[in-house]
Amino acid sequence: MTEALDRAELVVRTIAQTAVDNESYFCELDSVAGDGDFGYSLARGFEIVLSDWDELGHTDVPSLLKKTAVVLSKRIGGTSGPIWGTAFLRAGGSLNDAPEPTGEQVVAAMRAAIEGVKQRGNADVGDKTLLDALVPAVDALEAALAQGSGPAIRAGAETARAAAEGTKGMLAMRGRASYTGERSRDSVDAGAMGVAVMWEAVDAAWKE
Repeated sequence: MTEALDRAELVVRTIAQTAVDNESYFCELDSVAGDGDFGYSLARGFEIVLSDWDELGHTDVPSLLKKTAVVLSKRIGGTSGPIWGTAFLRAGGSLNDAPEPTGEQVVAAMRAAIEGVKQRGNADVGDKTLLDALVPAVDALEAALAQGSGPAIRAGAETARAAAEGTKGMLAMRGRASYTGERSRDSVDAGAMGVAVMWEAVDAAWKE
């Protein structure tokens, strides 16, 4: 196993475990303006990633991400499956020629994931979705890597948390929450907070 694959496995397993561990919390967030099943759907997909880890059959970073995408697309219900599956698939596809990705290539992969989410969800920053945490977090990661200004993952985590908290007060423009109109302003977006919690967990695991 290469160092790059070892690190990628750490990230994917941490994201998966965080989704499972926070099932109730994510459902609670989603129940304020959504249908309350975000945490359940996410956990059902990522628990299969964990339970079938040894059967994923990945050999490098691109194949790990693409194999994960297949599981999530099949196992996560509702709109979350296609969105999260697309994110992992686009990230993996962008690394086809980079089995040992550099920091710059990792950022490019995350940009590809973002574009996939935008297209699949017909959403953008400002619509009160996971993009409102993911995009600024990736911006912060890229800036920290370019400037060498301390731990880049931590910069992304801190930005993701602040951005997710900032979705409270925003009007939801996509998903079930958009049907509730002004009531959607009463809480943070569950997807955005999910991104923040996962990013923080990756930061903690990376430091260990």
